[in-house]
Amino acid sequence: MNAPFLWVIVPILIGLFSLMLVSEHATAMTGGIVALFLALLALVLPIDEALLIGPFSLKVATSVSFLGRSLVLPPATAPLLALIFGMCALWFFGAEAAGVAARLIPLGLIITGLLVASIAVQPFLFASLLIETAVLMAVPLLAEPNEKPGQGVIRFLIYQTLGMPFILLAGWLLAGVEASPGDLSFTVQATVMLGLGFAFLLAIFPLYNWIPQLMEECSPYVAGFLIWLLPTIVIVFGMSFLDRYAWLRTSAQITGGLRLAGVVMLVSGAWWAAFERHLGRLMAYTTIAETGFLLLSLGLATSASAGLVFLFLIPRGLGMAIWALALSILRRNNTPLQLSAVQGLARSYPYASGGIVLAALSSAGFPLLGGFPARLALWQALSSESTAIAIWFLIGLFGLLVGAVRQLAALVAQKEEGPWKPSEDIIQRGMLSIGVLGLFILGIFPQVSGFIVQQLPSMFQHLNR
Repeated sequence: MNAPFLWVIVPILIGLFSLMLVSEHATAMTGGIVALFLALLALVLPIDEALLIGPFSLKVATSVSFLGRSLVLPPATAPLLALIFGMCALWFFGAEAAGVAARLIPLGLIITGLLVASIAVQPFLFASLLIETAVLMAVPLLAEPNEKPGQGVIRFLIYQTLGMPFILLAGWLLAGVEASPGDLSFTVQATVMLGLGFAFLLAIFPLYNWIPQLMEECSPYVAGFLIWLLPTIVIVFGMSFLDRYAWLRTSAQITGGLRLAGVVMLVSGAWWAAFERHLGRLMAYTTIAETGFLLLSLGLATSASAGLVFLFLIPRGLGMAIWALALSILRRNNTPLQLSAVQGLARSYPYASGGIVLAALSSAGFPLLGGFPARLALWQALSSESTAIAIWFLIGLFGLLVGAVRQLAALVAQKEEGPWKPSEDIIQRGMLSIGVLGLFILGIFPQVSGFIVQQLPSMFQHLNR
């Protein structure tokens, strides 16, 4: 047995199997249980170590060869696998409440397996091909059955595809840099190609216009899953480049570019969210600002930068899942997601309304919620390095707070008198309540996720020094 088989091949096979399931409940439970099992397995099953089970000895190998290429998942990747599949389990269990289990679970498992393979594949050049395959699998997931794909889906496919040749070309140039480290032309060209590739993959300003369109056209839960998963994998993939090449890691231009991109993403996304009138697009702009937090963390270029990046991932995934589920509940009941149409909706959808507002406040770094500890740590780190960037950071947070307060004001406005009567079913109430409870636990007791977060930087031998 080997690790790539467990965390790459098994999800893909289960995804293919779940295509044959008819029941939404059976599909959701299958996907959630499988993802949760793989997450727990990553925590308890040692990789590349002999495990004695009675008279039997079991060893999970780190690598496997496939079509002449190697898939390698060393022991240091176990916490990342636990995080990815643990968050996927949360999304999959909530898929039934969102009404998209039959679409999300099969393709979601396949996409997750492909993206994990992109982290594991060697040579790393082939990671971009696996990411592109995952993007192609996402198109039938986003497009409604028997409907023409919208502009957001088309732009998503185009922009993500444009990133692939730049990454491939950068990989070829990086081979030249390794062969002739003193040749500055190779270094500059590789840096430019790498920057353009990741700009498309991470939807760096101004290449993020497809994200709000996607959230408006498609199911918020399906789009939210992809907007959470893809940047998470791509940011880890980018960190592997910084860890691999010292000249990238120590370049003042690279760190300066990451900080600039992070500030622009944060401030532009936050203030578009502050004035947006569509709840789905508002969430989309908030996720853009969240990507800005990750880029700012990487731009610190200190021993704490990798740890800060991973500190954002769990509350980010949880908050997005709650927000996307709440929006999907409203959309399933044919409620327009315009602010003018949801006035007073907290009376009939209190759980969904509370999920929307609390997830937005968490993204804004409101105290006692899951997003607060990571934002406080990042602001303290930025303050010690650049006062100007720390001020822009606060401006971005204020924009996110304005967007959250506008949603709260609309949802609780007294459009008409009436009783407070929840319209959500028991599964929807349960999933939203568990998610909101998780946000408060992460905000009040951030150390509960420390056993995973503290181990994640060990994946990179040089970034955490």
